[in-house]
Amino acid sequence: MISSSACAAIASDPMSDISLAGKPMIECEGLTKQFGSLTAVDGVSFSVPFRSIFGFLGPNGSGKSTVIRMLCGILEPSAGRARVAGIDVVADPARIKGRIGYMSQKFSLYDELMARENLVFYSKLYGLSGAALRQRCDELIAMTHLEPYLARRAALLSGGWRQRLAMACALVHRPEVLFLDEPTAGIDPVARRELWDMLFELSSAGMTLFVTTHYMDEAERCSLVGYIHMSKLIVCGAPDDLKRLDEVNPSGTRRLDVTCDHVTVGMQAVRRLPGVRTTTIFGQSMHMLVEDSLREDLIHDALRQVGITSADIRPMGPSLEDVFVTLTTDRAGLQP
Repeated sequence: MISSSACAAIASDPMSDISLAGKPMIECEGLTKQFGSLTAVDGVSFSVPFRSIFGFLGPNGSGKSTVIRMLCGILEPSAGRARVAGIDVVADPARIKGRIGYMSQKFSLYDELMARENLVFYSKLYGLSGAALRQRCDELIAMTHLEPYLARRAALLSGGWRQRLAMACALVHRPEVLFLDEPTAGIDPVARRELWDMLFELSSAGMTLFVTTHYMDEAERCSLVGYIHMSKLIVCGAPDDLKRLDEVNPSGTRRLDVTCDHVTVGMQAVRRLPGVRTTTIFGQSMHMLVEDSLREDLIHDALRQVGITSADIRPMGPSLEDVFVTLTTDRAGLQP
């Protein structure tokens, strides 16, 4: 666990918090990007408050990385407006780059350099030298616990330690907003948890974070989440608020968690029951959306007919995955 004081040293100048507190750190209005006849991002609008962790989800190719690149001033929008840390991304992209940190999907490290050499190199890119450079590197090393690996080539670091090093390099200039494009892809569960601990500490210290992810458990940890599908933003809001949407909780229905053996066989059996709206497998359980009129004894009967003699049926609320699947079907006009 990282100390709050260590992360406070990593975050931006606390004096900037006074002017930014209560204001959106990221604002998009009708943000659009076209590549020839292809519309990669179509009219995306959302707002991210100061010190929030914003989770941005969607299938591969849905436009997540394109949105990040526009917000970072790397790509110019075809239409719409966006501001990051109060700066217009089109009018002043160079100024934005001094206020943000960016961790791309691919490690932006120099494999032949040692871990410390990578950190020193990025510090010099941002104009640090002498005692200021040494102090900043020491702060980042303490935060990421990189000490045992400083003399190891970046190419020889595991995925989790490469991500720690990449994060340290993205933080050398004390950014106010940190963009992370699938930062936990390909790293083990322990490394994932430790990285998220760092993100929470950075947020507490005053940094705003924009994180793309495919993991629903990570989305649950975010202050706000947005879901993009086929270039359009389907929904945006706090996880608990999204789970309470009427579209996700149709009148006259309830959700059930059904745990049993041979869950795949069981799913085929219960799907045929009148009153079953949707059924999805989660591990050894089925998550079902059923009409209130469907009795639980009918579910047990259907399972017994395929040889499943024992099942545990419990009421449950919608998951974020339920939210995204339901809203993608309803709002994007797709078939389930």
